[in-house]
Amino acid sequence: MKGIIGKKIGMTSIFGPDGRQTPCTVIEAGPCVITQVKSAESDGYTALQLSFGEKTEKSSNASEKGHFSKASTAPKRHVKEFRDYSIEKNIGESVTCDIFAEGEKVDVVGTSKGKGFQGVVKRHGFSGVGEQSHGQHDRQRAPGSIGNSSDASRVFKGMRMAGRLGGDRVKVKGLKVVKIFPEKNYILISGSVPGHNGSIVYIQN
Repeated sequence: MKGIIGKKIGMTSIFGPDGRQTPCTVIEAGPCVITQVKSAESDGYTALQLSFGEKTEKSSNASEKGHFSKASTAPKRHVKEFRDYSIEKNIGESVTCDIFAEGEKVDVVGTSKGKGFQGVVKRHGFSGVGEQSHGQHDRQRAPGSIGNSSDASRVFKGMRMAGRLGGDRVKVKGLKVVKIFPEKNYILISGSVPGHNGSIVYIQN
């Protein structure tokens, strides 16, 4: 496994050699500094801890400053551990976007956009009760009945109802790396990835 921490920049599209247009998400991937190397002998498993994004000394406590000083780097804002890293790296070294190749398949993990409290039509795709009649109004987006009568006499757990939508950890699998710009640390990935512009995502495979 290999991975990197990145920041979602936005979306664009590029044209392939056949003239077909491909929508892509632009991600600023790295450079990430390796701030800890875990081994099976000392920690029980192998992993690399990557750090990304600048953080001021004023916003860092003493333990964070001591941890990052071991890697001879300034405090970082985002830290992520990748288990069973397939590339041999030492503490203090950098990981850049060139660990991936164009045409490679990757998985992207991010936090979806929070949409607040939503009804059943937007949250679950309900059709609503239907047309309003005499004595009824504002029923077009209503959920309808939610439980049985005397048999169960309760509403079962997991019933699809209105509630908070978004803000969840989402993994999108099998996305294609379309283009890499090493000089700008940009990776163009086909399709959309979860999160708003400026959010942190993890690219791995």
